[in-house]
Amino acid sequence: MDLILCHTTADFDSLGAAVGLTRLLPGSKIVLSGGSHPSVGDFLALHRDEYQLMERRSVNPDEIRSLIVVDTQQRDRIGKAAEWLELPHIKKIIIYDHHQEQLGDIPATEINISPVGATTTLIVEQLQKQHISLTAAEATVMALGIHVDTGSLTFDYTTPRDALALAWLMQQGASLSVVSQYVDPGLSPQLQQLLKVSLEKIQHIYIRGNKIAWVNLKTDNFVPGLSSLASQLVELTEIDALLLFNEYALAEGESRLTVIGRSQIQGIHLNELFQPLGGGGHSQAASLNLRGVNSQEILNQLLEGIKATIPYPPITRDLMSSPVRTIRPETTIAEAQRTLLRYGHSGLCVADAQGQLLGIISRRDLDIALHHGFSHAPVKGYMTVNMRTITPETTLPEIESVMVTYDIGRLPVLENGQLVGIVTRTDVLRQLHQEQQRGRGKEEQSGGGGQKNIKSPTLEELHSRLAPQLWQLLTKASQEAEKRGWHLYLVGGAVRDLLLAEEASGTLLIKDIDLVVDGFHKTAEVGAGVELAKALQQLYPTARLEIHGAFQTAALLWHKDPELDSLWVDIATARTEFYPYPAANPEVEASSIRQDLYRRDFTINAMALQLTPPRAGALLDFFGGLLDLQAKQIRVLHANSFIEDPTRIYRGVRFAMRLGFHLEPQTEEYIRYAINSGVYDRTTRENSKTPALQTRLKTELKHILEAPYWKPALQLLGDLGALQCIHPTLKIDEELLGQLRLLERCLRRFDSQQTLIHWQMRLEALIAHLAAEYRGHVAKNLQLPEDSINRLYCIAQHQQKVNKNISSLEAEGGVDEVRPSQIEQLLRQYDVPMLILIAVQSSRGVRRKIWQYLTVWRNIQPILNGNDLRKLGYKPGPQYRQMLNDLLAATLDGVVCNRDEAEEFLAKHYPQL
Repeated sequence: MDLILCHTTADFDSLGAAVGLTRLLPGSKIVLSGGSHPSVGDFLALHRDEYQLMERRSVNPDEIRSLIVVDTQQRDRIGKAAEWLELPHIKKIIIYDHHQEQLGDIPATEINISPVGATTTLIVEQLQKQHISLTAAEATVMALGIHVDTGSLTFDYTTPRDALALAWLMQQGASLSVVSQYVDPGLSPQLQQLLKVSLEKIQHIYIRGNKIAWVNLKTDNFVPGLSSLASQLVELTEIDALLLFNEYALAEGESRLTVIGRSQIQGIHLNELFQPLGGGGHSQAASLNLRGVNSQEILNQLLEGIKATIPYPPITRDLMSSPVRTIRPETTIAEAQRTLLRYGHSGLCVADAQGQLLGIISRRDLDIALHHGFSHAPVKGYMTVNMRTITPETTLPEIESVMVTYDIGRLPVLENGQLVGIVTRTDVLRQLHQEQQRGRGKEEQSGGGGQKNIKSPTLEELHSRLAPQLWQLLTKASQEAEKRGWHLYLVGGAVRDLLLAEEASGTLLIKDIDLVVDGFHKTAEVGAGVELAKALQQLYPTARLEIHGAFQTAALLWHKDPELDSLWVDIATARTEFYPYPAANPEVEASSIRQDLYRRDFTINAMALQLTPPRAGALLDFFGGLLDLQAKQIRVLHANSFIEDPTRIYRGVRFAMRLGFHLEPQTEEYIRYAINSGVYDRTTRENSKTPALQTRLKTELKHILEAPYWKPALQLLGDLGALQCIHPTLKIDEELLGQLRLLERCLRRFDSQQTLIHWQMRLEALIAHLAAEYRGHVAKNLQLPEDSINRLYCIAQHQQKVNKNISSLEAEGGVDEVRPSQIEQLLRQYDVPMLILIAVQSSRGVRRKIWQYLTVWRNIQPILNGNDLRKLGYKPGPQYRQMLNDLLAATLDGVVCNRDEAEEFLAKHYPQL
């Protein structure tokens, strides 16, 4: 393994550089060699699971391949990990540092030192060169590294490179609110003295779990830098909102009052509170200046404003995942580890047969037990039994406080002594992100470069963007869910399209609606989604109900309804899924809305709008979907997503083409890696194991090939090498592109009425480009109709026969002497799709003959018919067929042009006795 070592008492720069290196070296792990700064420790208490951290005691030295040391060159600064430097099998030791003045004693094989303000800057530059994107959590800790080591770009040794690196991290989604929470700006001597006074005089009250504080400082004159003092006070006192008053006298004796406001409470907008008094600013920072006023009256007015607008905090019931997956105390360490891998958890609850909670075991606990060889030992010997628990009504600030104070990654939720849910660090971080996004949305009206930001709509805006009958349906559905104590969410593509349709005004056409019911521990026996669908059908009896029990889903379809015609509504119980092997059908289990969104493919499809109170209209965006909509990019949620299901490649390309977006660089790398791994080659050969894959692949091909953007979509799939999912040998080349262009020309000319299935013809042309022995097999795998399969099985021999016969006719009498009747007699035995496929793969001369047949000759009929023959005195019989065929040939060849000539022709060749 590759290990990245932070120095003892790790600071944010060493941690940030190490996190960046894990992206440059996939699979590498970070080891904190000896503790961390208190602020870093507080940060990791909440964010530890976001990074590839590993305990030093869990490292097996024999498995180390290389060591990368960050932010130091000194052996004694990496603590006991220095012992690994002497291991004989380690041939690569790399140093990244920005301290040029230090002379190191680490025996490095590669040294990367540059005079910048932070080591993190060096790593950012490498990430940019390799076009590697970051998650918001990664960008945030790296931004902290640069901020802290450069004094937020104010220290003398700061360079322009640090500023450019920091700007790039902001583009990657670094959270400024988190950065400001952990960065410690310096204070002037005067402000330091005022800080002492403030800490003695500060007062506070609690409003809905939030600590609101104020302090009044009286000085002889105006004091610059009070905003820094306010920020320092907020950090030192751990308050949620602060009002800092400074009273001083002007030269003419009139009193002056300056008020600095700071808030970390999402939902409070200080600028709106300060504006009526003549102040202004932003939602979290504002100020005002007044003359000749009573400071106590102003304080009372502002406190009343805060009290009126402060939101009710989310509670456990809004955050928790339920039902809880538990294991028994007798479960082995190895079995518990497999369960974690299967479901992607970072820990498990241990319960007895009656469901009583006994303990918790974390991923770190399991790693240590496995490291020491106790894979067959029961978990009861390693689980934590002195647990902190919460109730369904515990507020988010209280949850956060418990997690940080006790460094707990997951909190069981007990109601009347029963385990009803669990809240993890990830749940808290996602909720905090949601609150941050909602608080930011009110003041962010435009993005950079003149591009308008995409904002989460309010409930009123959502109402205005939907057709009235659709809004009424969603309202009734949410009311039915609320009656049962459930939450209901609009998810997936409908949310994406609503966010993109900011200018819509009540007429947005959405025909496919996906709803997810999160029933917590109260889920009905048949599934909450199914029960809700049945309730809605009682309200809408014209809707057809379909139930898919295996996946806990139901669908309502309206046909010929005057208001909801062709509307399809899928209603599912919140669920999670696991792929037992690549390209398999997923195994599905009931879960929470968060896990339901986590199982989806792309960030722009992993958002949800809550439809039920108390947070109706709230947008759930845990994965940066809004930012990706803003950036017009398609970003996948999981690195292994394309290995688990290759049809997601086609979905990603389809969304990119449909929306005018691009594939995010890292997502494109994941696609190429998955294809180059050979997994799709195996799945196409072993089709008997993956029939569901072929069904999904056919569906995606249909969506792409029937869309107006099918040509650029195919080109992109070809560039990615993704046509291998159809067959390993299928590639886009000039020959295939030429055939597709000919096919389009043919379909426009010969089938303007769409009697043929055009997307299917395009797919058949793709398959026909394969070697003859593969065509029918691929068509069968993709479950094409029987006539298509037969056509592709035998097209090679028919094409050969047509080409050979036309060549023979041309050789006998010359190219210009071939009669139309000869061509018509040759081609009449084939259907139109077969002739089109033969034509696009044949030479120009053959193609011209087929075109003439399709456009002219096949539409010509004999001038006389059977009735005419009877009137002329010919007795009915088998000879009628031959007579009409001969008459048709004469007509095609121009020998017969009218009725008289037709009768003369028959009299000559078929004289009557």
